[in-house]
Amino acid sequence: MKARDEVKVSTLRFLISAIHNAKIDKGQDLTDEDIVGVIQKQIKQRKESIEGFEQGGRADLVEKEKKELAILQEYLPEQLTDAEIKYLVEKTIKETSASTPSDMGKVMGKLSQELKGKADMSEVSSIVRQKLDLISRESV
Repeated sequence: MKARDEVKVSTLRFLISAIHNAKIDKGQDLTDEDIVGVIQKQIKQRKESIEGFEQGGRADLVEKEKKELAILQEYLPEQLTDAEIKYLVEKTIKETSASTPSDMGKVMGKLSQELKGKADMSEVSSIVRQKLDLISRESV
């Protein structure tokens, strides 16, 4: 507030409000994982808004949402790199003996527990889908 960073102040106020609402919905104090989940939900909303504003040709709103997105990402735990995610995906595929795209649920179930809060799960899902498609094509 002292720095007069209005975007950061409004973004953090909105985040605090979302955390407070989640606490009310849950009926008890939130765990760290719950709070990370709220932050991730806010990030997902910003990404969706950016897409919508880009399609609508609203560059001013796109820029605002991108600034808010960057602020929110500062409050997430350190995210895994793409290489680390790919390694964990390959390891989990081997552990679960997954070989077709229909095994995706089995792989994602295990990965979601391990990567919760450490990676964007939609990105992880995309990597899993690509790896399973590749494996199923090689086995044919």
